[in-house]
Amino acid sequence: MSVERPKNPTLNQLREVCQPPEVKARKNAEHWTAELYLRHISIYLTAVLVRTRISANGVTGLMILAGWCMSLALLIPGIWGPVLAVVLSQVQLYFDCSDGEVARWRASQSPRGIFIDMVGHHTTEALIPIALGYRVFKELSTDGATAAQAWPTLFMGACLAVVLVLNRSQSLMVHAARGMAGLPRLPDTAAARAVPTTTIIGRLRSLAKFLPFHKLLHAVELSLIILACSIISAVIGSPGLAEKWLIWILVPACVLVNVGHFLSNMVSARLKA
Repeated sequence: MSVERPKNPTLNQLREVCQPPEVKARKNAEHWTAELYLRHISIYLTAVLVRTRISANGVTGLMILAGWCMSLALLIPGIWGPVLAVVLSQVQLYFDCSDGEVARWRASQSPRGIFIDMVGHHTTEALIPIALGYRVFKELSTDGATAAQAWPTLFMGACLAVVLVLNRSQSLMVHAARGMAGLPRLPDTAAARAVPTTTIIGRLRSLAKFLPFHKLLHAVELSLIILACSIISAVIGSPGLAEKWLIWILVPACVLVNVGHFLSNMVSARLKA
């Protein structure tokens, strides 16, 4: 349904429609930087986009492109590739905010747009560890002493891609399972995701809040960690070494996160009829 909106809206008009309280209060869909600075800046990008002919899905396409370019940036040797990846991760975040804002302003929200958005996030988080593994593979292959470690690290990068996507997909699996069981949609609130603290899993989940390792597994945080590792590798004079250890540490850690995520879903009220 088309809605008549001003062709040259003010920022206050955009904020009222594009950033309503129920959007800013979302727990799962909002990145932790949204309240810190993202939403304060993204509205300026949205103000430019709504004056163009680009659709909300077109903005999502730009978000996906920025995410994929992050992976390509990691193939640039030295620290400049990771630096570019960090910059592109921020660009992706702004487009990710603005696509929904453009959709709300034009009243063009659709299942197709949500689907494309999910494809973008899943493929981005899958491509980053694969690109990182290939980056390390190329660096180690040039050194005869470490060449034998190149192929296993490339394989571990691919494994990391699988467990990262699996962890992100588990939340969507919960919504899919509820839909197939005829249950209503879960609100995106902390209460809806709560796990009883009387259970062992609930206690462990509460402890995880003090060390939220799982929050480091998203594209933005991963790009920052990769940049830090590339700087360490440059300082010690061993290209790819710190990134190699990052991959080998993240794989078993992400497996544990997946197990914890699975058990948390199983004991929560979200999957109870």
